[in-house]
Amino acid sequence: MAFDARDKEIALDSHVRYVDTGTIGKVLDVKTTDGVDWVKIDKTNLWYRSSLVELLDEKDLKKQFDDDGNDELDVEALKEKAEKLENMQMDSSVAEGGG
Repeated sequence: MAFDARDKEIALDSHVRYVDTGTIGKVLDVKTTDGVDWVKIDKTNLWYRSSLVELLDEKDLKKQFDDDGNDELDVEALKEKAEKLENMQMDSSVAEGGG
């Protein structure tokens, strides 16, 4: 039994987000080695410490539909959106205060 960063139990086939990079994926496997819990995520096929991932609720998952109408989580689109937000520059000349 593995728990996420918020002490929620992680089950197989649940979706999680790795907090350091924002990587989102479905949990393929769970294991404990030397007292440390690990989860394997399908998107990267890598193992992550369970205490460094967050369990995602249905409301957290944004579903995208492809041309065939198949329901699929578009992880790459979510990464691109997050990247754009991170790269946004603030500009003080956009608005001026009145008065």
